[in-house]
Amino acid sequence: MISAMAGERVLIVDDDADIRESTGEYLAEHGFRTSFATDGEQMRDAFGAGAPDIVLLDLNLPGEDGLSLARWLRRHHDVAIIMVTGSAEVVDRVIGLEVGADDYIAKPFDLRELRARLRSVLRRTRARAAAASQNAPASKRVRVGRCELDLATHQLFGADGREIAITSTDFDLLKVFAENANRVLSRDQLLTMTSNREWEPFDRAIDIRIARLRRKIESDPENPGVIRTVRGAGYMFVSG
Repeated sequence: MISAMAGERVLIVDDDADIRESTGEYLAEHGFRTSFATDGEQMRDAFGAGAPDIVLLDLNLPGEDGLSLARWLRRHHDVAIIMVTGSAEVVDRVIGLEVGADDYIAKPFDLRELRARLRSVLRRTRARAAAASQNAPASKRVRVGRCELDLATHQLFGADGREIAITSTDFDLLKVFAENANRVLSRDQLLTMTSNREWEPFDRAIDIRIARLRRKIESDPENPGVIRTVRGAGYMFVSG
């Protein structure tokens, strides 16, 4: 079933027929175009017919699980991902974010909360795409560790000049650090400044994102010198 309404395209990957139906109907009523897949094979087939704007991906699927599929999506498509976990366990959220999901939501979820999270992620990805597609955007690169972050095109480049894949939330976090160099920022400040207030203030989401960024920009991620932990206070991006 695919809604005929104009709007963002959401691919719902879930083996639960009731969840697919109820979620699809609700999102269609609010302007989304919805399509469905029950497993990895159907998900790949759906991409063959045209990439969606965002994937709502269940963690527990038959055959290939959601984590494997999230890794595949990150390697092959520039698409937003919201991971759906079967519980509120922190470990599920941690793993989802580590493989590159833009956000997460736990079952059973409130459909209004899901819609808010979809809109939030899509706003960030649309802003990134708009900046990248502008005609001859003025490059504005800042040094972030061993890499360079282009604030105009929302891209991260390694020392060899090659682009390094980052999510929209990773870019938001790097941008906040670059604009507040040598200043200690608490986790709560980082949540607010990256427009991720829907995450809980003491959630590990920020810590996970920073660990991912360190692997990309630090020469020695185990002994970070660029994004430093300030015990009891938060994090500080060291410039220069």
